[in-house]
Amino acid sequence: MNDAPTIKHQTSNFLNFVWRIVDVIVGGIFIYAGAIKVFDPVQFAIDIDNYKILPWPIGVGLAFYLPWLEILCGLALILRRLYLGGLSILTGLVAVFLVATIAAKVRGLDITCGCFGHASQNWNFSAHLALDLATLGALLALSFRVMSGNRLQDAV
Repeated sequence: MNDAPTIKHQTSNFLNFVWRIVDVIVGGIFIYAGAIKVFDPVQFAIDIDNYKILPWPIGVGLAFYLPWLEILCGLALILRRLYLGGLSILTGLVAVFLVATIAAKVRGLDITCGCFGHASQNWNFSAHLALDLATLGALLALSFRVMSGNRLQDAV
């Protein structure tokens, strides 16, 4: 008897299940973060303005647009529709946000990110940085998994 194919198949199924859980968790994070910002776009515009990177009118536009983009991309990860696009956009958003957060800290700005509304306003810089790096790591892991061809046929 040769049980090797069965064990390999079980391991593959388990890994696919784990990656699916990562999809749902990361997608859920962005749906939650986007939903909180949708309900208070003025506060989100103020949070964007606190970074002192963009002019106010652009910040206001982003405050109305970005939450919906986060929600749609989070849904793309969970529903597996337009998966690569959602994954790419979220990776870019987190990378830009990470750079903006570090730049603000270097310039001495003490700001709250506004990512999770009032729930995250009392977090310190280290907590924000840890969450951002963990989220970016999960997004990059999902991206490398797709690019390696293991799920490319399912990702479109």
